[in-house]
Amino acid sequence: MLQDEVLALLKSSGAGFLSGEEMSRTLQVSRAAVWKAMEALRREGYQIASAPRRGYRLEGSPDRLSAGELAGELAGRTVGGALVCLDCVDSTNSEVKRRALEGAPDGLAVIAGRQTGGRGRRGRCFVSPADKGLYLSVLLRPRCTLEQVTTLTAWTAVAVCNAIQGVCGVRPGIKWTNDLILDGRKVCGILTELGLEGETGALEYVVVGVGVNLTQTEEDFGPEVAPVAISLAQALGKAPRRAELAAALLIALDELYTAFPLRAADYLARYQADCVTTGKQVRLIRPGGEQEAFAEAVDDQFALVVRLPDGRRETVSSGEVSVRGLLGYTD
Repeated sequence: MLQDEVLALLKSSGAGFLSGEEMSRTLQVSRAAVWKAMEALRREGYQIASAPRRGYRLEGSPDRLSAGELAGELAGRTVGGALVCLDCVDSTNSEVKRRALEGAPDGLAVIAGRQTGGRGRRGRCFVSPADKGLYLSVLLRPRCTLEQVTTLTAWTAVAVCNAIQGVCGVRPGIKWTNDLILDGRKVCGILTELGLEGETGALEYVVVGVGVNLTQTEEDFGPEVAPVAISLAQALGKAPRRAELAAALLIALDELYTAFPLRAADYLARYQADCVTTGKQVRLIRPGGEQEAFAEAVDDQFALVVRLPDGRRETVSSGEVSVRGLLGYTD
């Protein structure tokens, strides 16, 4: 869309002016088409100054997501190099999986303003009200073993912590294995899903989904979710613009993808430092029932090492159990 391309040029020019002639030449369209794109952006809430013989300058942006908002910052990167921004979708993970089956490129990112069927682990619903959170999923086609890919959720948790800290100045904790916590409540959920070849079981693709609560209120969460969920606005008094956090998050995921799986030690050390589950009493929730345990450590495969009441130690993976603890929150 031309207005996305015009917006990307305006953002790339920083605080300087950019002439209509230069934009028309770069985009190979008429100056009248550039002017129409400018007017469309102004109607969407962008503050664009214009001056004779100098051109246009972007002076303010609304809180909206678009390819034009993000393209410049993601230029040259694998993750986010192909970007789709949707007003509404059932689930960004489901949309990426559909596109993966159609041959979408490695690094495709899908961002939505709203999800009607947002999902968490074990089929749970992820509350996704319109324009209140950041809902995105990326398509990865890593060359690695299935054992290595099982650690991607934990790597992603570290990447999201990096992005939030970089934008907001506060670093969330990680509740083993896939939730980010602020003030003891969930501010972000992560859902990783795999696509396997039917005949051989070989890995075809990975979809990494991230949902960050930005401006939700207790009313947005509802009575069941509000006691265990929190938004960045609730925790910090103010949330960043969605585009700012989206760009930071996609850059962090691109850095993760570049490092994966060789720099496992770096991400493991950061995960262990961020994990708020270790050192606490938890309940292991298995299909056959629940069991009390003490969370001692996260091992080098990002599994949780627990001590049972009889003194035995056990290593559990996220696929085997859920963990309850931290103000009663259950993953």
